[in-house]
Amino acid sequence: MIKASIDLQDLRPRLYVKAKAETSWRFWGLYVHVCKMETLREAYALAEENDGAPGVDGITFEAIEAHGVEVFLEQIRDELVGRTYKPLPARRQEIPKDGGKVRVLSIPAIRDRVVQGALWSKQWLYETLKLFNGYRVRHVC
Repeated sequence: MIKASIDLQDLRPRLYVKAKAETSWRFWGLYVHVCKMETLREAYALAEENDGAPGVDGITFEAIEAHGVEVFLEQIRDELVGRTYKPLPARRQEIPKDGGKVRVLSIPAIRDRVVQGALWSKQWLYETLKLFNGYRVRHVC
């Protein structure tokens, strides 16, 4: 018997309730949720909504859509599941400022933005479980 995959909207409250009810429970399978196609699709939609410049690889959203978004996301998922994913170096772009100074921007490749978005979409869970004490949005030290 094959179980239906849990929708992201159903997963969030379930994990939240479990984390609050049993504070000593350890969630070992969170990486699986980052690798789900639903999560990657959501992250791609967010990256596409921002419509940023291409990274060091030069691949644009138009090029990805020409070859197929699903193929692109499946390739990322396969690398994540196989634990062979390696982020590309960020493209450095200098923007001139007043006084002759420059501001350096680091522009990640679109594939890296998708993976970052997939991880970011799970940030609420990491905060709930208190897995790290690093930078968190709208939190003070």
